[in-house]
Amino acid sequence: MLYFRSFLFLLGHAITGIIAGLVAVIIWPIMPYSWRWRIVTCWNRFVMFWLRVCCGIRFTIIGVRHKDKYPCVVLSKHQSTWETMFLQYYFGPVSTILKKELLRIPFFGWGLASIRSIAIDRSNPIQALKDVKNKGIERIKQGINLLIFPEGTRIPLGNVGNYARSGADIAVSAGVPIVAIAHNAAECWPHKQFLKYPGTITVVISEPIITEGKDRKELTEYVKNWIENEIKKMPPARKDGKRPWLNP
Repeated sequence: MLYFRSFLFLLGHAITGIIAGLVAVIIWPIMPYSWRWRIVTCWNRFVMFWLRVCCGIRFTIIGVRHKDKYPCVVLSKHQSTWETMFLQYYFGPVSTILKKELLRIPFFGWGLASIRSIAIDRSNPIQALKDVKNKGIERIKQGINLLIFPEGTRIPLGNVGNYARSGADIAVSAGVPIVAIAHNAAECWPHKQFLKYPGTITVVISEPIITEGKDRKELTEYVKNWIENEIKKMPPARKDGKRPWLNP
């Protein structure tokens, strides 16, 4: 049954993703960004619904969005595909920092491009850092939140990656707060795995972290410690309570 439900989810995810990508291309030249991101991220909302229907995966949120503190820089743990889809609509309008290869994916990449994602060339790290900072500050000035995964890539469950300072640097330079996000999404939606496991994903949202006059290195370390400590306190996400990376 777990295989069938995961297949059903994948089928719906793929078909609707193609439709969403085509819609994104059609509305791109004729609709302003303020409408475009709302329409495109309807697919993200559908995926959350379809995940619940097919795979029994729900989520609970601890903390609130302080919209009076927007725009802001959102720094999130990166474990799964789930958080990329959830955060894009939950903190919308938001511009996501991502590798440029993702924009080349048919349909999916078109949708990402249409909502002003910032693509970076990882083959040229120095130029990539400059582009992220310049474009990130530009987006913030336009009233758009910035979503960054400071570890740079998805990190296996139970592990901690290197937290880059670029997010804190942008927040300090732009004079906006940081919002940290901790979650355990990969327990239910493991990266590069076919099976999806029923359960409840926990998402914890920090209070806005004021960056004015703060040191970028200290801010990054604070965000890292906050996220990793919150994850340690979370109950098991999977309904069966299993955590294979702890008990292989």
